[in-house]
Amino acid sequence: MRSVIPRISRDGDLRPDAEALYFDGHSARPHKVGLWIDHATATLALRGHGVDLSWRLSDLRQVPDQAGAGELVFGSVAAPLARVQCADRDFVSRMPHLRAYRPRLSRWRLWKWAGLALSSVAVIILVLIPLMANQLATLIPEDGERALGEATLEQIRSTLDASGAAPLPFCENPAGLAALEKIETRLAAEDITLTVRVLDHDMVNAFALPGGHIVFFRGLIEAATKPEQLAAVFAHEMGHVVSRDPTRHALRSAGSIGILGLLFGDFAGGALVLFLTEQLIEARYSQDAETAADIFAYDVLLNAEIAPSAMGDMFETFRARFGDIDGVQAHFLSHPKLSDRIDAARAATPQGFKARPLLSEQEWQALQAICD
Repeated sequence: MRSVIPRISRDGDLRPDAEALYFDGHSARPHKVGLWIDHATATLALRGHGVDLSWRLSDLRQVPDQAGAGELVFGSVAAPLARVQCADRDFVSRMPHLRAYRPRLSRWRLWKWAGLALSSVAVIILVLIPLMANQLATLIPEDGERALGEATLEQIRSTLDASGAAPLPFCENPAGLAALEKIETRLAAEDITLTVRVLDHDMVNAFALPGGHIVFFRGLIEAATKPEQLAAVFAHEMGHVVSRDPTRHALRSAGSIGILGLLFGDFAGGALVLFLTEQLIEARYSQDAETAADIFAYDVLLNAEIAPSAMGDMFETFRARFGDIDGVQAHFLSHPKLSDRIDAARAATPQGFKARPLLSEQEWQALQAICD
């Protein structure tokens, strides 16, 4: 809309109501302009070198003075990028329509976009990342998978060391290692390459890592009441190794934690590495994966002439020590209910099954003292 206000004459007889700087929003160059208010047409005219504009008074909006110069800064709804900077503060009183910008944000629309954003993150973490992890787990070469397991184990050792001076030590008592190797030899019914280590920590736990690494904690060995219980845990972890569950879990955790790191700003990854370490130590696979590892363990134990009920005895020991739900670490508190796993292990033992002794009493004592 073009105003009928006359332009500035050369002799300066027609003086503006105020002088200002005009920024078109496309370049940083300011334009000196004069401002005229025409109440008859309810418009504001901006006239200057290369500038000939008319804005409706009802469209004017005051914006914050980002420079902190105490000047009046305003724009127009019709030209959202343009700004006028005026040092004449009294000019405001002549424009009663001038008011602050108030973005019209619909609360419903805000919640809608927030919900869509959260849904997108959920789909990425719960659907896309697991699918990609399952595919990548089958493509990673064995050497790469083993290197991933070794790097993860070193990270776990560093994280769990209370002193912070050195990684958590391995337990290497020769007699204890010989007893553990005897259990491994007895269970090794398939062509599986394993690296079995014991960490000197009182955590009651055992876990598998990518590349065939199986790790026991001293606390688990000390808490077991007989070697067959430890063999049951060993066979269960072998099931995860064969199914490559640790690799899938590591890829899923790393992908999910990476997405969360981008969202919450932990780009350095320090807290995320610690969280990933905890996730790998206390890996809780899906109910199907845990059940499959149990079933795998039953077959391995039977072939090794060890009663699968030993797994039930192991769970019973820990249930008596920790309770059915609270306090049981990692794999002993996986998705399947503990009492159901006890019943399943005992049901997997054929009637009249005759087990062959696993370790002598001396060997068992040496294994429990593996960290001495």
